[in-house]
Amino acid sequence: MTARIINSAGRLDRIPVGSFHWRLFTLVGAGMFFDGLDSYIAAGVLGAMTKSGFSDLAHNAHFISATFVGMTIGAFVAGIMGDRLGRRTAYQVNLAIFGVASIAGAFAPDIDWLTAARLVMGIGIGAEVVCGYVMIGEFMPPTTRGRWAGGLAIITNSALFVANVLGVFIIPAFGWRWMFGIVGIGSLAIWLLRRRLPESPRWLESKGRFDEAEAALVAIETEASRKAALPEAVYSVTPVIPHQPMGALFTGQLLGRTIVGSMLIIGVSIALYGFVGWLPTFFVKQGLGIGSSLAFTAAMSFGSPLGNAVSMWLAERFGRKPSLIVCTLAAAILGIIYPFAESATQVVVVGFALTFFMGVMIGAGWALYVPELFPTELRMRGAAVCNTAGRIVSIFMPYAVVALFTAYGVSGVVFTLSGFLFVTALLIAVLGIETRNRTLEQLRPTDGAPAGIPVGRQA
Repeated sequence: MTARIINSAGRLDRIPVGSFHWRLFTLVGAGMFFDGLDSYIAAGVLGAMTKSGFSDLAHNAHFISATFVGMTIGAFVAGIMGDRLGRRTAYQVNLAIFGVASIAGAFAPDIDWLTAARLVMGIGIGAEVVCGYVMIGEFMPPTTRGRWAGGLAIITNSALFVANVLGVFIIPAFGWRWMFGIVGIGSLAIWLLRRRLPESPRWLESKGRFDEAEAALVAIETEASRKAALPEAVYSVTPVIPHQPMGALFTGQLLGRTIVGSMLIIGVSIALYGFVGWLPTFFVKQGLGIGSSLAFTAAMSFGSPLGNAVSMWLAERFGRKPSLIVCTLAAAILGIIYPFAESATQVVVVGFALTFFMGVMIGAGWALYVPELFPTELRMRGAAVCNTAGRIVSIFMPYAVVALFTAYGVSGVVFTLSGFLFVTALLIAVLGIETRNRTLEQLRPTDGAPAGIPVGRQA
């Protein structure tokens, strides 16, 4: 008796971009947007709480730490849940978590309750990033996968600008609690809209759930075929592997991929939380007024979404690996140049270029390349391990920045950043693989990969 062939990969990858892809992108992107908004509202909220006496600097520090701890837990748990229970299940659960926790935060009676709620919010925030990038990659055709991932990064990062605008208008007029309320209500609204999103047919087939995979594929194909006949599907093997231990990520070819993915996200995390997040403080310490400091930071921050946008083109035109190597090296070199900028114009130009290349690393690396490195049965956990590594570094990064800045000034901070980026570029060059225009199944490791259940022609 032969096993059934569903060919989920071949059938998904041949579907022309249409209404299904745009609806999926919109709903996943909306969740990622509120995830980013929940993360970025902290700056305005903490300032307002401190001014009103609801909190103080010490409790603010606990609030920030709780956020990063929750994000670390969420990233790791999401990987386990996504590979075991499904992408859609993990995605919906984490969105509900930070939506409900945000509403609870809006009604917190004191800062301790709010910090506890923030820990739970952080779990949802950390999980959403892992789920969103993996889910978008498993549905999109290989020839355009880079554009969709880059677009998702743009949406996520746009939440920073929206958070600042909302803070300006909402907090003075209605108070900081409304910021949490807006995030919570918006997140739960998206949760309701996303209930009918399909489960990943790739994941369903890898678990041997053939009837569910077939039903999901038929629904997608029916919608896509309303405008034109679908092209013939190329057969692409999806081994049926009900369970694969997480330890497989640290053996054979997957070990190198796990190292590359982890170091890439660590490098981006160091850049974001060790440099960009500290720019206003650096500027003030160097003698600038707070107004000029914030203006400089705002001007430089536009480099990140522009980098996300350019990553959509670079990753597809030149490939993920060469694009990431060049942009990581460029960011490392700019980090070395930055302390020697002598004028305000030079500071802004160099800083803008630095955040631009970081934006490319986020779009082409974090959003796109990392999920591509792992096979279906380990994709969520692989992305989760890499994200968890970055989150752990983020927890300790503020203390390292303070120590480096106190001892060596801005030069010590950016030289350390550059060192990490040089190492990251080297690891990508040595251990990285190229993934452009290749199906996720073609990217499976060839050494020691489990064969799964053999497949034959469906009777």
